[in-house]
Amino acid sequence: MGTKDRFELRKYVAPEFIFGHDAISLTAEYLLKFGAKKVFIVTDKVVRELEWVNSLVDKMQSEGMKCTIFDNVSPNPRDNEVMEGSEEYKISGSNVILAVGGGSVLDCAKGIGIVVSNNRHILDFEGVDRVTVPIPPLICIPTTAGSSADVSQFCIIKDDIEKVKKAIISKAVVPDLALIDPKAIVSMDPMLTAHTGLDALVHAIEAFVSNASSHFTDMHAIEAIKLIKNNLLLSIKHPDNLVYRGNMMLASLQAGLAFSNASLGAVHAMSHSLGGYLDLAHGQCNALLLEHVVNYNYKNASDRMNKIAKIYGAKLKGLTSREKNKELFSSLRQFRLDTGVTETLQNVGVSKSFIPQLALKAHADPCLVTNPRRAVVRDIEVIYEEAL
Repeated sequence: MGTKDRFELRKYVAPEFIFGHDAISLTAEYLLKFGAKKVFIVTDKVVRELEWVNSLVDKMQSEGMKCTIFDNVSPNPRDNEVMEGSEEYKISGSNVILAVGGGSVLDCAKGIGIVVSNNRHILDFEGVDRVTVPIPPLICIPTTAGSSADVSQFCIIKDDIEKVKKAIISKAVVPDLALIDPKAIVSMDPMLTAHTGLDALVHAIEAFVSNASSHFTDMHAIEAIKLIKNNLLLSIKHPDNLVYRGNMMLASLQAGLAFSNASLGAVHAMSHSLGGYLDLAHGQCNALLLEHVVNYNYKNASDRMNKIAKIYGAKLKGLTSREKNKELFSSLRQFRLDTGVTETLQNVGVSKSFIPQLALKAHADPCLVTNPRRAVVRDIEVIYEEAL
């Protein structure tokens, strides 16, 4: 990018974040700084049972804070779960939200905050900048390395009636503080590690090729891509190694800062439709769609795609544009397969008859706006078909 691009007028949003070993030990201290009297803890039933989470609650209570725990959060948080949580928040008299979990938990916590402050149904806020009243103070502790919900201005909630995941994009849902600690993710199993790590890779790639990218988002996106290439497979193989885990947390953070400001693209638009319809894991959907969307987008972002290809070991010298595209496609596919994500859309229950409906919903998703290549409904149908 040239100097002119480097100084183009842009707005950037990011929360305060503390990154590193024992970041979670600062939770009670920071809750008190936010004036916490009654803390509404949003988590899920698996994370709630972790020893360090129970120790965290004990510490908060010993500091005089009352805690209400809401753990009715699905892997794809439903609108009714957000509404239920918002009612429990009001009844509890809480004044601060603490979200401890993966992207679903963090998104649900954001949704609860939106509803309690704005007094409307969560789905009323779908789209960009539709949250008018600030949410209560929100502190996030991510327990996966991939969603970046702890630093982003995105909140993704499933409409259980329409069976589609809807994006709420607003500065109002950027957390006040993220405590990012590698030890919080050591309990992830290999498949969750793979899905969330590939989710972070999609965030970084889509931000890098987004038509809203900038010098600032580029530097975060490209660093995330490198970190994931060098650490995801090792993190799967050596789950207790805090260096590899820490580097994946750092990659998620970098990717989050990138996509929160550059937005995303067709992978996420299609993934929101697919995951909502079949209730599939978000990272899995992204992983199965990535190489096919990259293939579609290549000609509109070839220079940037080639930089990604080189990071993933593709040999591009002397190749035609079509051959370079094929090399990138193969490199990303092989990396996905190496993580253990070997299925296709057909393997996870997608039928060709579903595709027209999936494509229509994906085409309406706000993430598609920043895709580097314009896509009509038929284009999206073809990409889904290729991923079968």
